[in-house]
Amino acid sequence: GSQPVSSPSWHRCPPHLEACESNSNDFGRVRAGCHHRDRSRHKRVAMKKVAAEATRLGLEGARFRKGHVVATSQRLLSSNLAIKVQEPIRSPETRITTLPSGLRVASEVRHGETATVGVWIDAGSRYETQKNNGAAHFLEHLTFKGTDRRTQTQLEVEIENMGAHLNAYTSREQTVYFAKVFKKDVRRAMDILSDILLKSQIDPRAVQRERNVILREMEEVNKQHEEVIMDHLHEAAYSTSGLGMTILGPVDNINSLKRQDLRDYIDTHYTAPRMVIAGAGAVDHEELVALSEEYWGSLPTESRTTYPTNFDPASFLGSDKRTPGPDDLDTAHVSLAFSGTSWTSDDSFPLMLIQSMLGAWDRLSGAGAKVPSALAQSLAERDLVHSFSTLNICYKDTGLFGIYIVGEQEKLPEALKVTVDQVQRLSGPGGVTEEDLNRAKTQLKANLMQQLGTFSYVCGKYLIIILLR
Repeated sequence: GSQPVSSPSWHRCPPHLEACESNSNDFGRVRAGCHHRDRSRHKRVAMKKVAAEATRLGLEGARFRKGHVVATSQRLLSSNLAIKVQEPIRSPETRITTLPSGLRVASEVRHGETATVGVWIDAGSRYETQKNNGAAHFLEHLTFKGTDRRTQTQLEVEIENMGAHLNAYTSREQTVYFAKVFKKDVRRAMDILSDILLKSQIDPRAVQRERNVILREMEEVNKQHEEVIMDHLHEAAYSTSGLGMTILGPVDNINSLKRQDLRDYIDTHYTAPRMVIAGAGAVDHEELVALSEEYWGSLPTESRTTYPTNFDPASFLGSDKRTPGPDDLDTAHVSLAFSGTSWTSDDSFPLMLIQSMLGAWDRLSGAGAKVPSALAQSLAERDLVHSFSTLNICYKDTGLFGIYIVGEQEKLPEALKVTVDQVQRLSGPGGVTEEDLNRAKTQLKANLMQQLGTFSYVCGKYLIIILLR
């Protein structure tokens, strides 16, 4: 049935982040209270409820009927400090409706003239096998090549005449198709999305043509060192599981995948319980539900093949992979990563804060060594790298946390030593000051709030909220 969701469960603030303020989506916020004429009386009552509920829940936080989130800590309770009661920020309501088929429909209504609607599918390269690795990405190409009702040209002209934007992407755990349209064209967008996903012809001639397109895309990707490093990093970390495979797949698979292989992937993974219809912006939830029933009502509720439908559990191995670059390359690209956290882990927020503390740096930025990050200062002052960034990649059951460095090869051993020392320093006494922590919280809040201004990001967060429950 329909249920309002006031805050993403995976973004609930851990106990040690109780000092955070936040944005309109309850990220890292400590808030209690509602409108009441007798402020002092209400504050006393609220404080008693907070203390009692926090104690009952092991000091992890509580959610009351009004939807206000309260987080506290043992330090606050033991010292009998008053928990500040503040007026709640009124944020757009997130509504989720589950249809009888298991298909979920989520929306966040905002003012304006445009909307983003899309389909988020709980399947990506992680769900593939060595034999069909690359199928999800191959399908992404073919869905725009014509359906039973629209040719490729008709589809492109219709999208252009609407002034719309139709796009798709494949990741290791998701396949996504979405459209950005005017609010009057939401129905047409839902019609087009269902048509290209459910009625795609997957013409054998189109399959053959797309092989060359994907191979050229692979050539371009392989020129981007960061993309190559990330693939190598996953291979080194998860060589025995699906997370270690690339999204595009190996060349042999791209050349050998057939129409039936792609159809089998659809019949295995494109089922109602594994899909979310999401909308943000100028959308009406009830209308979105009705459109979902109209255009997606024919979705099967379970796999129509005998192939496995779930991914294999990730097993972090911790190995080493080195690939020589071209002779004319004057820099080395290195990534050092540790086993990270899943989206739903209690440690996901602390790692986000550590990511902010370690930061990023590029010598072309003009900032020099005068930056808040201690790691950036150490690397910049000794001229050990050209640039570095902190990576924090989360999946359903695991994650990768580490550093990506670009620099001169002879300086990399010292750069890696400095990096490891700085990471270890954070766990020691005095490794994180109150100033460091507050700065990281502010940066994290700012980044999250900026992303929430994008409707496609707002839609994307529903997949995490819903499918990871």
